[in-house]
Parts: sequence; C-alpha cells; structure tokens
Amino acid sequence: MDYLRLVKDCLKEKSVAQRQLYDHFAPTMLGVCYRYTKSLVDAEDVLQEGFIKVFKGLHQYKFEGELGGWIRRIMVTTAINYLKKNIRYQSELLFSEESLHPVSYDNPEIRINSKELAQLIRQLPTGYQTIFNMHAVEGYTHVEIGQILGIHEGTSRSQYARARALLISWIEKENPKSDAYARTKF
Repeated sequence: MDYLRLVKDCLKEKSVAQRQLYDHFAPTMLGVCYRYTKSLVDAEDVLQEGFIKVFKGLHQYKFEGELGGWIRRIMVTTAINYLKKNIRYQSELLFSEESLHPVSYDNPEIRINSKELAQLIRQLPTGYQTIFNMHAVEGYTHVEIGQILGIHEGTSRSQYARARALLISWIEKENPKSDAYARTKF
C-alpha cells in the first residue's frame, strides 16, 4: 500500500482515502484499544475517538517511521485518556506503592498460548493491565510510562512487577508446565 499517496489524499479530505486508511488499520488498532479496556464496546469507543484524532492530526505525520506505529501511539494515548476520564475505570487506575503480594524478579519459563495470555492480562486490575500493556506489549520504558500516567518511574516498575507476578501465579495454578502450550517468556 502506498502510504504516502494515501496520507496525501486523506489530507485533501478525500473520503475514499480516509475510508481506505480506516479499513486498513482499524482491525489492528481495535486490538490495541481492547488491550486497555474491559469491554469491546469501550474499545470501539476508543477506536472511534482515536481515529478522529488521527484524521485531525494527520498533517503532523512526518513520514518518519511507520504510519501504523504513529497511529498505534495515538490509540494508546487515547485509550489511556479514556481510562482516566471514565468513572468506571478511575477507581481501578489508582497506583500505590503498598505491597499487595510478593514481587518476583526471576525469569521463569511459562507455557501458555497467546490467546490465553491475553485473556489473563485482561483480568488484571486496570492499573496493572495498563502498565503491563504499555511496557511488555507496546515497549514503553518505565520513565515514559511515568510521564504519560503522571506517576513515578518506580511506581511503574513495581506495578509492572506485581502484574507480572500475578500473571505468573495465575498461569502456574491453571497450567502446570505442559508441552501442549507454546513457550512464552515475559
């Protein structure tokens, strides 16, 4: 796909190009949005809001890096803002330094398929889920996460470690290491 031409046509407000851009990226970006929300309906709301921002800000795209990566960053930011302003998520998006359970820094081998792992991640409390997705899936550093969420870098690190430890404990309880699962390390 010729992204240069597509973006230029979108900037000229050609509806066919806008539809093509949306249709090309929407399925992938819906998955991004769904990783941060607790329902498909909320993810669809974030997706729509995100694409409004994409089309309004498309003139800022500098053709440096992949267009999909630029759109993904907008979707992640939109999802985080959605969590912050939505009452249903606000109580779960509190970050504290208190210890909820022991934190493990070892690197165990875990066997689970990606669909099961995604389902487990979605069961994490919203704060853990957000930080885990931002760091492990999207690749943000803890410094960046702290800046985006308005928390200390150390809080991001501890919340990530707790999310990871909780996932490991759930996986170990549900799936004793069996050859039926693909090897996954996170």
